Amino acid sequence: MRFGDSPIPLSLEHFRLLRDLINNRFGIYFTDDDLYLLENRLSERLRRLSLSSFEEYYHYIKYHPAGEQEIEQSAEILTTNETYFFREDYQLRTFAKEILPQFHDKLRDKKRLMLWSAGCSSGEEVYTLAMIVHDSALFGGWDVRIFGSDISARMLSKARRGIFGASAFRATSSGTIKRHFVETSEGLKINDNIRSMCNFGRINLLDEDKIAFVGWMDAIFCRNVLIYFDKKSRRRGISILYDRLNPGGYLLLGHSESLLNISTAFELVNLSEDLVYRRPKITDDY
Repeated sequence: MRFGDSPIPLSLEHFRLLRDLINNRFGIYFTDDDLYLLENRLSERLRRLSLSSFEEYYHYIKYHPAGEQEIEQSAEILTTNETYFFREDYQLRTFAKEILPQFHDKLRDKKRLMLWSAGCSSGEEVYTLAMIVHDSALFGGWDVRIFGSDISARMLSKARRGIFGASAFRATSSGTIKRHFVETSEGLKINDNIRSMCNFGRINLLDEDKIAFVGWMDAIFCRNVLIYFDKKSRRRGISILYDRLNPGGYLLLGHSESLLNISTAFELVNLSEDLVYRRPKITDDY
């Protein structure tokens, strides 16, 4: 909102109608305590659309030809995009030391590695994975593809630029910065050899039709995304991710997340520094 503007009042009735629209579309769930969050963050959208009430806004989203674009805009405004390079480093060490060598052995005939960062925000996790793969020295001459997806077009635009400010490097060593970044007037820019492994796309994790085009993955990172979903949407989202994994492929969640009471389809694998989930193997090779 502009300075001095008051929020447009949002009734509990219309809050719940909007909340259910967003939940059904994206899986994101807001409790009644979040009413004022929606009121404050979406009031400016109403002003830009020359709407005087949230009742009008609800009908705009439901029935206006531009309603689909508007609900995507509202979800972008309401979601949090906090990330940085090498976040949850203990899990990344496990990925580098134990999971990547497994992939090198099992996929050496195909020489193709497919990774997906679901809910990648401004791209730091995607580039982190690319740097880890590069520094492992296991995949020279391989076809390595790392895909990052998010519902925020604004965040994906930042990811594609590949230029980052100081706050993105709070957990990054000086050696890594020297190897993989170049200094520019706007910030540190990811080197082209890392950037070339990475692609980005706008995808809703509950949109099965679009996700079908992602292809089959060897590992999916979906960290601190499902915490914003209700249980029904978590189950659906996890099922969709399961279907995108190759047999023997790994699902890596955030440190506070688990599949308890969500899914029994995965194996829980105890690695040296982390517990991760794996789609069961059909045979020893895939």
